[in-house]
Amino acid sequence: MAWTPVVKRSVSGDVFEQIAAEVLGGELAAGSTLPSERQLAEALGVSRPAVREALQRLAAAGLVAVRQGEATTVLDYRRSAGLEVLPRLLLRGDSIDPSVARSILEARLHNGPKIAELAAARVRVRGAADPRIDSEVRLLGESVDALVAESDPLAQQRIALEFWDHILDLADSIAFRLMYSMLRAAYEPALAALAPIMSAEVGNAGAYRDLAAAIAAGEPERAADTARALLEPATTALIHALDGA
Repeated sequence: MAWTPVVKRSVSGDVFEQIAAEVLGGELAAGSTLPSERQLAEALGVSRPAVREALQRLAAAGLVAVRQGEATTVLDYRRSAGLEVLPRLLLRGDSIDPSVARSILEARLHNGPKIAELAAARVRVRGAADPRIDSEVRLLGESVDALVAESDPLAQQRIALEFWDHILDLADSIAFRLMYSMLRAAYEPALAALAPIMSAEVGNAGAYRDLAAAIAAGEPERAADTARALLEPATTALIHALDGA
């Protein structure tokens, strides 16, 4: 007999998701107020503590403002929320939001070369003094070898993500690391859909090897140029595809 894992559902999580979807989708406009905890609990068929917990999560995400003794106000998430809302903005049901996808692609093209440049600069400055550098550079090379050995475009995309993960370790920038984590969370659900367009990039093992070599040699300018040359074709193709959608 085949057993199916039981998924535990959080009532407050369900309330959070429902309200977050309406805020991010525009059904709840910035400046509008939510019903009281009691009214929400009655409308949603849940307890007031569950509503209260959901509202606290919404406030932490920058989607609403909760003030003791006052109505809960919907915020303009574009000004108050962080990158953690990107995955929710990108995928609306089964559809990808083209404008959000474009912004993610633009951030990818802008940040990638800079991250590669920082990684090479760190290698140049710390290489001889920090034994971790050699280990991280070796992992970068192993990712390239894995790309060469893999022919499936979807699997290649996952290896490419690991490759950039190692570059981020070398760059040692918490700001870029957190930005990358959120961009990756938004990007990963669309891996299968993007495979046909991304296949040329992730299948270009030579370009990845050149980038790894530039970083390992501690050459920031060459690393940035190589990263841009690697990322730009697929990014441009994806943006053109979005424009034609």
